[in-house]
Amino acid sequence: MQNSLTRKPIEIKISTVVAVAVLLNEAVLEKLAIALKEMTGGTPDFFDDEFAIIDVENIAHESLDWAAIISLFKSCGLNAVAVRNAAEEQHASIRAHGLSIDVVTKAKPEIPEQANTPAKVEQAAARTPAPAPVSMPAAVEHIPAMIVDTPVRAGQRIYARGCDLIITASVNNGAEVIADGSIHIYAPLRGRALAGARGNTDARIFTTAMEAELVSIAGIYQTFDAGFPKLTPNQPVQIKLVGDSIEVSSLKSA
Repeated sequence: MQNSLTRKPIEIKISTVVAVAVLLNEAVLEKLAIALKEMTGGTPDFFDDEFAIIDVENIAHESLDWAAIISLFKSCGLNAVAVRNAAEEQHASIRAHGLSIDVVTKAKPEIPEQANTPAKVEQAAARTPAPAPVSMPAAVEHIPAMIVDTPVRAGQRIYARGCDLIITASVNNGAEVIADGSIHIYAPLRGRALAGARGNTDARIFTTAMEAELVSIAGIYQTFDAGFPKLTPNQPVQIKLVGDSIEVSSLKSA
């Protein structure tokens, strides 16, 4: 009874939520529906209730039927929660449909300095005092890899935030492992593996036995409904991004 009296009605805790980024290059709903059907094979739970951020950078100023888009994504297991790169005049309409605005901060381009003539260099030296000694910056904090020594079972999801993920047991069908860095699995990979979850295109996936349902690098994914690539028998496998395509290859002994 004491616990129920002292427990707060609402508690806020930090939680990591991984969302699928959906880049729209087309505003016509019929074309989007056809593309999704081809991608998912018409499977209603293909994305297994994933959260989705809709990126409209390439069609930012086109009019979109948000209610219809939300419903379309829901039909294949995607739950739209936010919109990225939308024009400001669309924000009110987006929020009216229960979606958030995902703000992306883009780096400003550097402006090259103009070449200095000898006269300008002398003038600058005359009016600029000698710089004070600058202390060396502190070393960047190293985030060690997350290590999992037990099998990842169906329905489980593991996320290595800001680091690599090392798994020494099998990843079973229906399980999902995610890392901002690379994923190393020293056992069969039968579920889903998503490396470079925050856009790291250099991330890779390694496994000793390739039987995955889905693999993804930096948001680009591949399923294997049509079968697996022909690989060298009894060899570990690496999965990496080559351009905009997933490449699966055997790691041959040196």
